[in-house]
Amino acid sequence: MKIVVIISAIAEWVGIKPLFPDSKIEFFPYGECFTATISDREIQFFYSGWGKIASAGTLQYLIDRYAPDLIVNLGTCGGFEGVVNQGDVILVEQTIVYDIVELMGDLDIANYYASSLDLSWLSDPPPHPARRALIASADSDLPPGKIPLLKSKGAVAADWESAALAWVARKNGARLLILRAVSDIVNDKKGEAYDNIEIFNERAKEIMQKLIAQLPDWLSAVKL
Repeated sequence: MKIVVIISAIAEWVGIKPLFPDSKIEFFPYGECFTATISDREIQFFYSGWGKIASAGTLQYLIDRYAPDLIVNLGTCGGFEGVVNQGDVILVEQTIVYDIVELMGDLDIANYYASSLDLSWLSDPPPHPARRALIASADSDLPPGKIPLLKSKGAVAADWESAALAWVARKNGARLLILRAVSDIVNDKKGEAYDNIEIFNERAKEIMQKLIAQLPDWLSAVKL
């Protein structure tokens, strides 16, 4: 099984590189990459960079170039206070984009970019505690004032990339596993990591170590 792992945020990438000291850092059009062996599986890791544009471009490039059997995205997300807790792992099964603004008509573009991930190929129950849920994405840190609206749509957390990855994967009929752990909590007034990015950086490192440690079990849960 050919597996590629996409990492989006620089703090997440910085968090995993020391875990593979023997892997040689190489480059592809969007950033750094390396190959590592985990539990006798050869896995290619790619750093896409922040946001929907880099994520969509990276994923399409990897699909066209490597034709992977499974794409995995590991990362962080901001969780909604009262709905999730810091450290909770989200197994993403639906995504929406919330920074689309239509002023010239009613084209329902936001719904066009919403996606549902087919996870029927993943064993149930999951190998580690994880909550199947909807994540909202935007090229923005989560504005506190948006939380009531996003909660009403069923979202429990938000990030920058999941919706773009899910949309491209669906268009290509590719299998995508998105695991996002809550790095920080945001309520309708403030976020605990806002104006204090070191909270995010430190928690991102811990989260990536945890997700990498769990990755072999998640891969073993894939039904071929």
